[in-house]
Amino acid sequence: MARIIGGIGSSHTPTIGFAVDQGKRDDPVWAPIFEAYQPVRDWLEAKRPDVLFFIYNDHVTSFFFDHYSAFTLGIGEAYEAADEGGGPRNLPPVRGHGALARHIGQSLMAEEFDMSFFQSKPLDHGCLSPLSVMWPYEGGWPGQIIPLAVGVLQFPIPSARRCYKFGKALRRAIESYPEDLTVAIVATGGLSHQVHGERAGFNNPEWDREFLDLMIDQPETLANMTHARYAELGGWEGAEVIMWLVMRGAMPDRINCLHKSYYLPSMTGIANLLLEPAETDPVTDVEAQRVLIGRQLEGAEVLTGTYPFTLDLSVQAYRVNQYLHNMVHPSHRQLFLNDPEASFQQAGLSETERTLIRNRDWAGLIHYGAIFFGLEKMAAVLGLPNAAVYAGMRGETMADFQKTRNAPGAIYSVSDIKVR
Repeated sequence: MARIIGGIGSSHTPTIGFAVDQGKRDDPVWAPIFEAYQPVRDWLEAKRPDVLFFIYNDHVTSFFFDHYSAFTLGIGEAYEAADEGGGPRNLPPVRGHGALARHIGQSLMAEEFDMSFFQSKPLDHGCLSPLSVMWPYEGGWPGQIIPLAVGVLQFPIPSARRCYKFGKALRRAIESYPEDLTVAIVATGGLSHQVHGERAGFNNPEWDREFLDLMIDQPETLANMTHARYAELGGWEGAEVIMWLVMRGAMPDRINCLHKSYYLPSMTGIANLLLEPAETDPVTDVEAQRVLIGRQLEGAEVLTGTYPFTLDLSVQAYRVNQYLHNMVHPSHRQLFLNDPEASFQQAGLSETERTLIRNRDWAGLIHYGAIFFGLEKMAAVLGLPNAAVYAGMRGETMADFQKTRNAPGAIYSVSDIKVR
């Protein structure tokens, strides 16, 4: 089974990444940042965790307000550095641990945390700024990550208590994973700062130090605080430190603090915290958790011709589903109609995926992992009604399929088309 070997709390200000990229290690103003992170770096090098579960917030870079979620889990296989306006940082892609991420997602949903999931979205400074100072990346990162983006910019946001409960559920999810993996939980954000309005530049070093002490010994006190209280003490953007409670909730009640530091060079109090469990025994009833995870789909396997669209399928067939989804864009569907081979090449489809689409193999596409609502879009582009897809999946002619309907003459599509 997987196990949590430690917890790290870290600021994620872009100041950290700037210091790394500009080679400021020996500059007296910047050197305290590197000195503060050296114990964390040494611990990671000595422990060599297989996976870092990385809690951060995106800064309106890869996520925007057209769809903004409370807890969004990365389930993909790799993550690149985001372009935040001046070009992406020169960092290699970070490998994801998709299998563990998808297990965690299933477990959290089973405990009624309403999760969102993402793939192929780049990571901004909320993740990569602290990661680049604590994990050597020259020649490739030493392990894999699972990113969790927490929506803390657009209110309402998760409460501090909800973050703490999330951490406890996260521990059960990780400990119920069957593979023998070591995991470190990294939470980022803050500390005190405000970057908007007439209060911009606000800091409170006294609160920052108290926050670190409470995180170690009295997390319940922090879990009971409101967003307004966090903002009063640490600045409005500083209230993002509630994300640290996800990490603390995943740790046992009794912990050992190996390292604690604080430095305020400019706009944001830069802090880090390194914790290890004082209690090493797992707390999860592994079998009970696995039963809980599988409960909602138990019995679905006997439904002939039924294929739940799972996280595993979503990752496996991401490329072909993206191709089908892109039928909503006029330029893509025009290329598909005029030169399908060029559209396949542009999308990087595999030969298997190309053959399935060329042959209009509706059932084969479903078996491969395509979701029906992508097939529906392609059918509309081809001038085919939905019934043609239904019939194809059943191995029937459309006329025979229509005979099984209560309204045999009813034909429809998601597009205003002339039925061929």
